[in-house]
Amino acid sequence: MKLEKSITIINKLGLHARAASKLVGTASRFESKIILNRSGQEADAKSIMSVLMLAASQGTELQITIKGADAEEAWDHVATLINNRFDEDE
Repeated sequence: MKLEKSITIINKLGLHARAASKLVGTASRFESKIILNRSGQEADAKSIMSVLMLAASQGTELQITIKGADAEEAWDHVATLINNRFDEDE
């Protein structure tokens, strides 16, 4: 299965180290390959350095491509994490 969806980073600090770490931790629980794309720059969601290199600040729109048997479940968890502002106080 393959999913392609977009999502906007809404937390105040963007995809900083702690948020990126939470994203990598969430993505790593799934078999599916999860790729984040910001304006043509791709990052493996299971690699902390790759995610940090996106430098995604608040308001950045990411295209997320997920390929694998558990793609739907992976999307649900990743989208929830981002939409909950990585559980940070705003």
